[in-house]
Amino acid sequence: MMNRALLGVVALFSLVLAGCASSPQQIKPEPKLLSPLAAVGQGQPVIVRVADGRSSPVLGTRGGLYPETSNVVVQGQDVLPRLQNQAEAAVRLLGFTPSPNAYNAPQITVTLAGLTYQSPKEGLYVTEADIGAKIRIDVQNSARRYTGNYGASLNQRFGMAPNQDTNTRLISDVLSDALTRAFKDPTIGQILSQQ
Repeated sequence: MMNRALLGVVALFSLVLAGCASSPQQIKPEPKLLSPLAAVGQGQPVIVRVADGRSSPVLGTRGGLYPETSNVVVQGQDVLPRLQNQAEAAVRLLGFTPSPNAYNAPQITVTLAGLTYQSPKEGLYVTEADIGAKIRIDVQNSARRYTGNYGASLNQRFGMAPNQDTNTRLISDVLSDALTRAFKDPTIGQILSQQ
């Protein structure tokens, strides 16, 4: 009888430990412009490109008992099409016409320069996370060039370990903030509109 009780306790303990191990989360962020932009163009064509400038798709780890199994991952193919869509929308709001094949038109390149997710290393449970995003914008119009770097960050505390939906929302929010800050830079519109 004692052996059965002991086996039951060992089995229960194993389940608890297994519950502390987290599997990697594949995040598909949905960045969105958060505010209107002032139109400065008059429909001129602009070539809009996006690029992934990160060295790795791994943002970081959610921590916990087994941090090596709890990576937060955003693949380039899951974020670049959404960034392209929003960059083109921003260019339209600025008063220009995204034209991928325009000859000799001004160009704007939006690079995802960084995306990070950090949780405290100690402790069994994830109680908070620091999330950051960095966007670089390169504008070229004839001989005129401009590069701007924009960032956003968020510290989020949790009552329980965040699931994939929660992390998708948080990463999307930070990326949206960085993207909006980038396109609010008035220099971008000024250089694009110069003849």
